Amino acid sequence: AGSFVAILGHNGSGKSTLAKHMNALLTPTAGKLWVEGLDTADPENLLAVRGKVGMVFQNPDNQIVATVVEEDVAFGLENNGVPPKEIRVRIDEALEAVGMTKYAKKAPHMLSGGQKQRVAIARALANNPPILLSDEATSALDPDVTESILTLLKNLNRRLGVTIILITHEMAVIKSICQKVAVMESGRVVEEGPVYDVFSSPAEVVTRRFVAATSGLGSLGKLIAGGSPLVRTDERRQLVNLVFTGDCVGDALISETSRRFCVDLNLVLANVDLLQGRPLGYTVVMAQGEPENIDAALAYLRSRSVRVEVIENARVS
Repeated sequence: AGSFVAILGHNGSGKSTLAKHMNALLTPTAGKLWVEGLDTADPENLLAVRGKVGMVFQNPDNQIVATVVEEDVAFGLENNGVPPKEIRVRIDEALEAVGMTKYAKKAPHMLSGGQKQRVAIARALANNPPILLSDEATSALDPDVTESILTLLKNLNRRLGVTIILITHEMAVIKSICQKVAVMESGRVVEEGPVYDVFSSPAEVVTRRFVAATSGLGSLGKLIAGGSPLVRTDERRQLVNLVFTGDCVGDALISETSRRFCVDLNLVLANVDLLQGRPLGYTVVMAQGEPENIDAALAYLRSRSVRVEVIENARVS
C-alpha cells in the first residue's frame, strides 16, 4: 500500500492482460489474485474491486466521455450514485490535485494531450480509489509532457498515499519515479524487486536487454558485430563491463587499479544513471596487460564491490 510499482515488459509480454486482472475485467482461470483483500474471482466482489482501482489508459483522446471537463470527472461519480453536493466537492478536489481547476468548464477538444491525460487522472481519482492503475499512460505523449505527468503521479503518490501501478515498456519512466519493478516476459513475471536492485544486478536476459538499451551498453553489441578494433580481444586484452553501485561510483578505482596491477584499462563506453537518487555507473573498458595481472586487477575490483562482467562475443559472463 502506498508504493509506486512498475510492470515492465516488451509488447506482447502480458502487461495489459495482467492489468485487466487487477481491476477484474478478466478473472483468473487458475491461481488467485486479491485486490485490497478481495478475491477477484468471486463474482460478488467485481463491483467492489473495480471501485478500488482507478484506471488511466494510453491514448488521451480515447478516454474522454463528456463534452465538458468537469462533466467528464463527474462521470463515474454519477454512475455510482454519489449525491450531487458531494460530486461537486470531489470534482473540485480532483481537478485541483492535477492542476486543472481553471479548465473545469473547457471542452476536452480544446485541451492538449497532456491536459487530457490530467483530466483522465482526475476522473480516476474522484472515486477516491486506493489504487491507481496507469496502462502506458505516457507513451502517446512527447518527452516534456511525459515528464510533467510522471512528476504529477509521483506527487499524487506522495501526497495522497495512493498506490500507483504503472504498466510500461519504457525504462526511463521507471528510473525516474518508481520504487519497485516487476519484469514480464511471455506472460510471466520473471524478475521483481526494488528498482535499484533489479537494474544494478539484473538476473534475467530480458532485464539485461532493457538495461543495455538505456545505459549505452546497447552500442557495444554494434561495435562487436561491426568488428571494431576497439573490442577485439586476445589473451592480453579482455573486454570488461564494470558496474559501479552506491558509494563506489565516485571512487577513482579504474586509475588506482591500473597503477597497482600494471594493467591498462582503456575506456570504451561509460554511463551513469540516477535511480531513486542513488548513482549506478556502467563502464566498459579494454583491459590490457599480462593475463595474470588482468585476473588480479579484476579480482581487486570485485573486492571493492564493483560487479565485473567479462564480455565475449557480445555476451556477458
